[in-house]
Amino acid sequence: MPVSRRAFLQSAAAAPLVSALPGFATAELALGSATLTTVSDGHLMLPGALVFDPMPQEELAPILRDYGLSSGSLEPECNLALYRDGTYNVLFDVGSGPDFMPTAGKILSGLEALGLAPEDITHVVFTHAHPDHIWGLLDEFDEPLFYDARYLMGRAEWDYWWNPDTVSTIGEARATFAVGAKRRMQVIEDSVALFEDGDEILPGIAALSTPGHTPGHMAFEVRQGSQAALVVGDAIGNHHVAFRRPEWESGSDQDAATAAATRKMLLDRLTVEQMPLVGFHLPNGGIGRAEQTDDGYRFVEV
Repeated sequence: MPVSRRAFLQSAAAAPLVSALPGFATAELALGSATLTTVSDGHLMLPGALVFDPMPQEELAPILRDYGLSSGSLEPECNLALYRDGTYNVLFDVGSGPDFMPTAGKILSGLEALGLAPEDITHVVFTHAHPDHIWGLLDEFDEPLFYDARYLMGRAEWDYWWNPDTVSTIGEARATFAVGAKRRMQVIEDSVALFEDGDEILPGIAALSTPGHTPGHMAFEVRQGSQAALVVGDAIGNHHVAFRRPEWESGSDQDAATAAATRKMLLDRLTVEQMPLVGFHLPNGGIGRAEQTDDGYRFVEV
């Protein structure tokens, strides 16, 4: 079979990364006959102030010490959830692509480590449209990287980024987010399926509105029979203060008060139902459970 230029460039780009970055953290969870696996897209390098500035600094300091963290910088993992049931290969978000940060955008290597290629993905479902979740949509030719996949996004999230006023109202620091999101969304405009809170978007996958980090952020309950897990995206954005003090407002959220209420709702549900979660920026592959403690919650890896 002839090798297309697209396929040649994808394999050429991925091959050196696999050997150069062998330590991709992945985790896996069985759900009946299906599996949820996380695919690494690398990691981000962020100023700590992005998250910590709105928080009470005296109370924050001992929490950071407990987790061995610096208030100056953070390097969160980027873990894309991949659901496979023998019929569908569903990827939640597409990562950063090459234009956001040099430490991220490694999705091709992450997939190759699992023996998968872009054409194996049947569906791409977006939690939201921040750069580390949607900028990996396009390949070197500005065409969809996952060219055989169907695309799905919550209607509220789509409408927010599609609105021409968003770029001028989102704030100067995030204006490039709006430009980058819309450019990529324009490519899939005629092929994307939009959904609402509570919709079963695919067999066994139901949407759950989790606003705050972005206006239309969605989480997803993935269920096979009596077994279920929650793909939370950035609604629970880290394993430290988001768990210990979910009520604290974070600078990484666009609507910090709404995001804090969403976090508390999710953590209450996860602990009551003892449901596993998959978090985009949680450590060591991002799959674990939430446990209630005397002073909040904690993330327990699987």
